[in-house]
Amino acid sequence: MKKVSFNEGWIYNGQPVTLPHDAKIHANRRADAPSEGAGAFFEDGEYVYEKTFAKPEEEHVILQFEGVYKNAKVYLNDALIAEHAYGYAPFFVTLDEHLKEGENTIRVECAVVSPDSRWYSGAGIYRPVWLYVGDQVGIEPESVKISTVSYDPAMIRVQSPVTVRAFVDEANVSDGGTDFTLEIPNAKLWSEEHPYLYKLRVVRGTDEVEIPFGIRKVEWSNKGLFINGKSVLLRGGCLHHDNGVVGAATYDESEWRRVKILKDGGFNAIRSAHNPTSRALLEACDALGVYVMDETWDMWFHHKTFNDYATEWRENYLADIDAMVNRDFNHPSVILYSIGNEVSEPAKDEGVAKTREMVEHIHAIDPNRAVTGGFNLMIISSAKKGKGIYNEEGGRKSDSDGKAASGMNSTMFNLITSMLGAGMNKSANSKAADEATSPSLDLLDLAGYNYASGRYPLEAKAHPDRVIFGSETFPQTIAQNWAMVEKYPYLVGDFMWTAWDYIGEAGIGSWAYTDDARRFDKPYPWLLADAGAFDILGDPNGEAFQAAAVWKKLDAPQICVQPINHDKKPAKGAWRGTNAIPSWSFAGCDGKKAVVEVYTEGARVELYLNGKSVGKAKVKNAKATFKVVYVPGTLRCVAYDASGREIGSSELVSATGTKTVKIEAEKKVVKPGEVVYLPVTVVGKNDVVESNADVKVKVTVENGELLGFGSANPRTEERFDAGEYTTYYGKAMAVVRAGEAGVLKVAANEAVAEVTVE
Repeated sequence: MKKVSFNEGWIYNGQPVTLPHDAKIHANRRADAPSEGAGAFFEDGEYVYEKTFAKPEEEHVILQFEGVYKNAKVYLNDALIAEHAYGYAPFFVTLDEHLKEGENTIRVECAVVSPDSRWYSGAGIYRPVWLYVGDQVGIEPESVKISTVSYDPAMIRVQSPVTVRAFVDEANVSDGGTDFTLEIPNAKLWSEEHPYLYKLRVVRGTDEVEIPFGIRKVEWSNKGLFINGKSVLLRGGCLHHDNGVVGAATYDESEWRRVKILKDGGFNAIRSAHNPTSRALLEACDALGVYVMDETWDMWFHHKTFNDYATEWRENYLADIDAMVNRDFNHPSVILYSIGNEVSEPAKDEGVAKTREMVEHIHAIDPNRAVTGGFNLMIISSAKKGKGIYNEEGGRKSDSDGKAASGMNSTMFNLITSMLGAGMNKSANSKAADEATSPSLDLLDLAGYNYASGRYPLEAKAHPDRVIFGSETFPQTIAQNWAMVEKYPYLVGDFMWTAWDYIGEAGIGSWAYTDDARRFDKPYPWLLADAGAFDILGDPNGEAFQAAAVWKKLDAPQICVQPINHDKKPAKGAWRGTNAIPSWSFAGCDGKKAVVEVYTEGARVELYLNGKSVGKAKVKNAKATFKVVYVPGTLRCVAYDASGREIGSSELVSATGTKTVKIEAEKKVVKPGEVVYLPVTVVGKNDVVESNADVKVKVTVENGELLGFGSANPRTEERFDAGEYTTYYGKAMAVVRAGEAGVLKVAANEAVAEVTVE
C-alpha cells in the first residue's frame, strides 16, 4: 500500500494545526492543578481534532495513528468507527466501508483526567498520522517481517501473509513466496559502530513497498550479550518521550537530534521510559547505531496514580504488545522488549502468571529478541511482605479525605527513594528479597534491575545462568556500576536515570537554591525534573562528561563548574550527582568560592587559573575536584596517567566585553516544512556564553512557525508557546517549522538568524 502523510489540514479548537500537536503544552498551569508536580501543574482538557478530505480513488484505505493521548475515539462522518485506550501505542483504523463519495470528515476525540501519569504526558494527537491506500489484495502496513537467520553467512528470513516477490537491490538478491530466506553475499552487518541499512523491495502485482533493515542477530548467555557474535556492553540512558520546549510533540527532527547528541556523548543504548517509543526515534537509532530497549507500560493492573492506564490494562495488554512488536520487528536497533517498569504484581501468583504469559506471547511473535523488564526488586519484595506500594487501588485517592487508599503512592515512594539515595541499591540483597523476585526474574531472558546494584556481585553464585543489567540506576554511581559491568560477564550494561531532562516529576533531580526546593514534592511553579546528563535543550552537564570519561569516550579532559551565582547551598536531589556545567563565566561573582570538577580517565589532574597552578588532585570515579576562588579569565586543566605522562588538556574562558543576544540555526539549509533548532545565547565579544547575565528574549519568525521557545530553567511560570522566555545560564532554544522556499528569518531581540529553505 502507498503511504502518505496525513498531518496537514487539521482543525483543533477552531484553529488550523499541523500534526504532530501536543495540546497540553498550550494549556495553563496553576498551583492547584490535578496533575500536580508529576504532570508539571498543567491543566487537563478534552481535545477534538477534525479534518475534511476527499475519498481516495483506491478501494482500500487505512489510517495509522502513531500516538494519541489518550482514550482516543475516531469518528468518520460522525459515526464512531474506532476506539483506542493506550496513549503510547500506535493503532490502525480501516476506513473502507465507512467512506462516502466526495468529501469525508475524520474527527478524533481524546481527553486527560489527572492524575493519570507520573510525569508529563502531553495530550492530543502528539505523534504523526499516516494514510495508506491501495488494493484489497495489496501489502498491508507492517505485515512483512524481516529477521536475521545468520550473519556468517548472512541470511535473512522474509515472512508475509500474502505471496510477494522480494529484492535486496544492492546485493542483487531476489526470491518470493510467503516465507523464504535470502542469502546476501559479502554482507555488511549492522552494529553500533557500523549501522549499515539495506533496503528490501517487496512487490505484489502493482503494489510495491520498500523496507529498511539491518543484518543483526541478538544472542545472550551468562557469558554476555552479543550482536553478530561480538560482545556488547550497553552504555545506556533512560529517556522520557517529551521533547522539551515543544512538549510531547514528536517531530522527526527532534527525535533524530536527541539520538545524535546522545550517541556523540558516548551512549550506545536508550531505554524508552516507560512506554513504547516513537517511530522517528527508532529510525534514528537504526541509522545512527544505537540499541533500544523498548518498553510497554509503567503499570499493569495495579494503579500508580488515580486515573492511570491500570483501569484499561487487562483488556488491552496483549494488543498493546502486538502493536509495539509489529512496529519494532524490522528495526535492527531494537534488541530488547520490556514488559513494564517497577510493577509490584510479580509479588503475587497472578503477576508471575502474567509475566510468563507476556514473555511467551512475545517469543511467539518475535523469537529474535530478548524479553526483559525494569524490575525494582525492593518494590516486589515489599509487596510480597504485604507492604505493597501499589495494589489494585494503588495510588488512587479516596473521595473523602484525598489520601492514598493504600497509604502509599508514587510520590511517597520516590520520596523514600530520595531519602535512601544510593543506599537503595542494597535494599534487595536479602535472601527474602531474592526469593520474592526470582519467580518472575527467572522468566525473563535478561533481568533488568532498577536500583539494585548491590545484587550484581551476588548473582554469579545465586543465579549462575541469569543474565542481568542495570535497567535504571543513579547517575552518580556510574563509575562503580561500570566497573562491575566490565568485571562480571553476566552483567551486560547500565541505564542511568536519566539521559535527558524532561517535563514533570518536578525537581526530583534538582540541585536547587530556592526555599521551596527543600521539600521533595516541589510546588508550583516547578516545571522540569531537572535530572539528566543533558538538559532539555540538549546541552551536557557534568553527569554527561563523567559517564563519557568512565566509558573512555572523552577525547580530552573536560572542566565543569558548579554554579556560583547563588548565596545558598543547594538542596540536592537524589537523581543527580552534580549540577556542574562547562562554564567559567559568572559575571559579578568575583571572589566567590567555586567548586571545579574535571572529568577524565586519567589518574591525576593539575588545574591552572590565569596561568598559575592552583593545585593537583587525584581522580576518583573519573572525576577530580578542586575548590578555588572565582576570578574571570582562563581556567585550564592538564590530565596525567598513572605514570605521570600528560594525556590531555582543555580550558574554559570567561566572556569578555559587552554581552549581547545571539541566535544561530543548527542547520543552514532546510526543506519546506522541516523543523529547525536555533540556540539562543547571551555572549560576550569573544563569543563565549555568559552564565550570569540572563535576559528576557522575544522571538519572532518570518516564513515559518514558532513551535516552541524556552530555556532549561526547571522552575518558572514562563510558557514555551508565548514567544518570550528568559535565558537560563545564558542559554535558550527556539524550535521553528520552516515555511515555503525562500529565506526563513528568526529574530531573538535584535539578533537575526537566516536559513535557506529550498
